[in-house]
Amino acid sequence: MIPSLTRLVRCAMLMTILFVAPLPTAFGEPPKIDTSGYAAIGEAFSSPGITVLKPDKEAPEWWAGAPSVVRDRDGVFWMACRMRIGEGQRGLRGYEIRLLRSEDGSVFHTELSIKREDVPIPGFERPSLLIDPTTNAFKLYACGPWNNGPWSIIKFEDAVSPCEFIPNSAKPVIVPLAKKFERDQPPVEYKDPVIIHAEGKFHCYVIGYVRQNERIFHFVSADGEAWEPVGNAYEPIMALTGWHDFFVRPASILPIGAGYLFVYEGSKTSWHDPVYNIATGLAHTFDLHTLTDLTPNQPLAVSATPSEHFSTFRYSSWLRVENELYVYAEVSTPANTHEIRLFKVKI
Repeated sequence: MIPSLTRLVRCAMLMTILFVAPLPTAFGEPPKIDTSGYAAIGEAFSSPGITVLKPDKEAPEWWAGAPSVVRDRDGVFWMACRMRIGEGQRGLRGYEIRLLRSEDGSVFHTELSIKREDVPIPGFERPSLLIDPTTNAFKLYACGPWNNGPWSIIKFEDAVSPCEFIPNSAKPVIVPLAKKFERDQPPVEYKDPVIIHAEGKFHCYVIGYVRQNERIFHFVSADGEAWEPVGNAYEPIMALTGWHDFFVRPASILPIGAGYLFVYEGSKTSWHDPVYNIATGLAHTFDLHTLTDLTPNQPLAVSATPSEHFSTFRYSSWLRVENELYVYAEVSTPANTHEIRLFKVKI
């Protein structure tokens, strides 16, 4: 049963103003906000959540993360995620895209591993898994330095099951644009696709790297293969401002009847290591392109189990399951690792 529009909108409104605990010291002193009336909803993010997947080695900088989760017609949950090693060149530590299956959305089992050498590609970051509404085939996108060049969005051949993706079928589908003029400042790389089928098209939101900053760019496609930028290809769709004045990145999109919740993430210049100290916020959109920031003053979610310097809560994937939201996220731990956790929010 689909939750009522009223309940979904009310949930969205409440989440825009809640924050259930002071931000950890890794982020600095937060503004003072009275959240006493919203503790019931806020508990979902103030608690540690349910651990879904740990890194292959529980050692500093080994990460399991970047989940993308869908639910098929039979009610089975499928997750694509990125596994990261703790050594080697930063930016190229993602060694595997892992495909996992779950009957209940909490306990997952590995069904397929796509190793970087099988593609081949020097490294992975966030994948995006979705189901084609026309063919019911599974689509899998990823990102990495294609042919040792700039980071680009790649796509594997569609499959009837996530168990059947072919690693060496990957090809680039969104690549950096050529300059029109010498002094243009287009994104020099694209990574971390977040893709939804809505309003009759596939919409892809990516991180575009512009002058040392990560920004959000929007592409559309009729078939999920050929993509075109929406609006000015050089213009990001969300500003660097407030608590996300260093990075701002796409995380997830959730239909709520009256438009869409646009889940984003970002970091502040004054935070410790803002490249990796990432928090999560919310925006709203009616047209899937124009965003209204709902959490401009401080994030919605950070790790409830921070390490000494990091309170990361990023790469979240939001899924509506009956009368709950299932929120999967990559979250930092006291051991300076990252793991994938599930947070359930009543709606």
